[in-house]
Amino acid sequence: MALEAFFLPATPGQRFALLHWPERACEVSGAVVYVPPFAEELNKSRRMAALQARAMVAAGYAVLQIDLLGCGDSSGELVDASWEAWLGDVQLACGWLQQRTGAPLWLWGHRTGCLLANEAANRMQGAVDQLFWQPVLSGKQYLQQFLRLRLAAELAGGEGRGVMEALRQQLRQGQPVEVAGYMLSSSLAGELEKAELLLPHRSGRVEWIEISNRPDAGLSPAAVARLTQWQAAGQEVRGTVVSGPAFWQTSEISECDALLQASVLAMQRTPAP
Repeated sequence: MALEAFFLPATPGQRFALLHWPERACEVSGAVVYVPPFAEELNKSRRMAALQARAMVAAGYAVLQIDLLGCGDSSGELVDASWEAWLGDVQLACGWLQQRTGAPLWLWGHRTGCLLANEAANRMQGAVDQLFWQPVLSGKQYLQQFLRLRLAAELAGGEGRGVMEALRQQLRQGQPVEVAGYMLSSSLAGELEKAELLLPHRSGRVEWIEISNRPDAGLSPAAVARLTQWQAAGQEVRGTVVSGPAFWQTSEISECDALLQASVLAMQRTPAP
């Protein structure tokens, strides 16, 4: 496997990217762009993202990982980021990788990355296959959970009364808020709040994978409802559950081998005629 780290010219600045490439470049079977989760979930997931990229490369895929505007080693600060800018970054990465490979495109999203991937796919001209890891269905619900991290910190310090309303008031006034060490702008918060995992318009198939620490678990009720809705609308989508830790939120960096295997198998599955 070849690994290339580089900066991709973008507007504004540049984006840090990692290209994972099969040893036999002439046999690339697909081009995969990874769309990462948000804030600390991104950092907790880096190990699994790297392991999955290697597994995909071993199966013949080229994989591009990109740090979005204001994240990781890319230009800017998080407070400068916007949902539209992030969508532009995803589209930039897809265009670059397709031009490099000419192979069928996959968007691989994790958590809030699924919201971005799905919206980006809907803006593209051709069909795009998608792999979802534990997708966030509602940006509004996710934002509420994210803001509660600040509430939890305040409660641990003996305070907390009125924290959520104060944060909301700051955002309504156009001011950024600090949550768990991350500065969230009012514009990004507003855009995230409007994001929904909607029926793909131009997408190819969707492989939806959830992770549970219970070996006998099924898909979440929310996932079942969304998958049923999409299937009724004619979308080719399949849901899978694997057993393992919620590595994006564990206190220590953890791995889920079952997810690595299930993801590659899902991508290699023969599409429905």
